[in-house]
Amino acid sequence: DSKRDLANAVNAMMVHMGRERLPAETVYSYVGSGAPVLMRRALGTETSDADVARALDYFLEYYREHMLDFTHLYPGVVEALERFRAQKATMAVLTNKPVGCSRGILEGLGVSEYFFQVYGGNSFGTKKPEPTGAGKLIEESGLPRESAWMVGDSAVDILTARNAGIGAVGVTYGFQPEGFRENPPDLLVDDLRELAEWLGARNGVVKG
Repeated sequence: DSKRDLANAVNAMMVHMGRERLPAETVYSYVGSGAPVLMRRALGTETSDADVARALDYFLEYYREHMLDFTHLYPGVVEALERFRAQKATMAVLTNKPVGCSRGILEGLGVSEYFFQVYGGNSFGTKKPEPTGAGKLIEESGLPRESAWMVGDSAVDILTARNAGIGAVGVTYGFQPEGFRENPPDLLVDDLRELAEWLGARNGVVKG
């Protein structure tokens, strides 16, 4: 749950740029398509490219220093990751956050060991919902595409799964679960442990 740190970083940028602070809920609605798009949405379409670039530099510097001030794992995440690992699942992270920040957050929260790879919004020439990152992870995993699932909290994640031709799981908590109304996932869960139970049953794993 990185909402508060992202909102704080965006508003620090807004003050730096001489703008009014934004309500946290407004910032949350802008998140999901990467930091450059977040800056453009926060500052407005009339803002010059030069000002957006200047804002992005400040935002990233501030966020790197404060990205773990309030960010924390959602309930049940570690337990679910342990269950996935026990089921021999191959796990990776694909996010539109900058990759350096993403890896730092995973390390800071003590869960980086669960993932064989982490890709961010600046890892490729395109971001989610383009399927490049998902395709690369499937290739690197060496596993068949039909066994892959994308787990996310927004329509961007569901569209990424659809574009990559893989299964889509939505979580009802997070940034933009309301986007599931127009882009419904194959499976919707309230807690990541539910997904571990579902995958275990689907794959014939007996609980110990």
